[in-house]
Amino acid sequence: MKQRVLHKQSWREDLSGYAFISPWLLGFIAFSIIPILFSLYYSFTDYDILGKPVFNGLENFRKMAHDDLFWQSLKVTFFYAFISVPLRLGFAFFVAMLFNRGTRAIRLYQAIYYVPSLVGGSIAVAVMWRRLFMADGALNAALAKIGIITDTSWIGNPDTAIWTLIILAIWQFGSSMLIFLAGLRQIPKELYEAASIDGAGPLRKFSSITVPQITPVLFFNLVMQLINGFTVFTQAFVVSGGTGDPLNSTLVYALYLYQRAFKYYNMGYSSAMAWVLVLIIGLMTAFVFKTSNSWVFYESKEGK
Repeated sequence: MKQRVLHKQSWREDLSGYAFISPWLLGFIAFSIIPILFSLYYSFTDYDILGKPVFNGLENFRKMAHDDLFWQSLKVTFFYAFISVPLRLGFAFFVAMLFNRGTRAIRLYQAIYYVPSLVGGSIAVAVMWRRLFMADGALNAALAKIGIITDTSWIGNPDTAIWTLIILAIWQFGSSMLIFLAGLRQIPKELYEAASIDGAGPLRKFSSITVPQITPVLFFNLVMQLINGFTVFTQAFVVSGGTGDPLNSTLVYALYLYQRAFKYYNMGYSSAMAWVLVLIIGLMTAFVFKTSNSWVFYESKEGK
């Protein structure tokens, strides 16, 4: 009898929990799960949004193999991700190390450095970035002040346009910096004190204590920033005017996917592209997880 009462009470508690999370759960199903399933279905169809989807099997995926712009967008995206992510994480770690030393008004500085991460992906900042690197922009005006006269449009030059997006990505280092800073403050001070007693210098402490202890945080930041790097869209859309120009040098994958869906009304092809991107990100993430055993340090693992 007592067991039945406990079971009934447990069932009521579970029901209450589900009732509380039901708004989020319904939203997740309606706005995430269902669209994902529809996208998977459309990836095997010829669908122009206006008409009915017609099943065409793997035809969309076969078309990608012969689509030059598809390969160009992959090339641009891999270049962007593999350059911007290490630079962004490196700069974020450097600033976190500076903040970890302790400074007056440290919380104010942290907030100021975090602001670009809050607004860096917005339309307004991307428009500002576009104006900054135009031929008559603030960058050329600043260079003219120090005697370097140039009328180069940095966003209009195929050799430099992608670098403006990379610089913008680096400028958005605030979130990674705060995560690094939290990780640095979790490192036991006793380790540094023991190293000092043994005569270790700053470089030795950094390489033997700081780096191994921070690798779990680096692992997390690396995965998150890789995903962000491969899905970049807003900055490239605004800076290039939605075209990916000049000469498709800023045609990142998500921008080309958007063009195929809403410019050429080829929703079936763009859905197939979306699932290819999911596969690429999954493989990259799996690779990072697979190799993490050789470079990520965990105290619990070390103690076994």
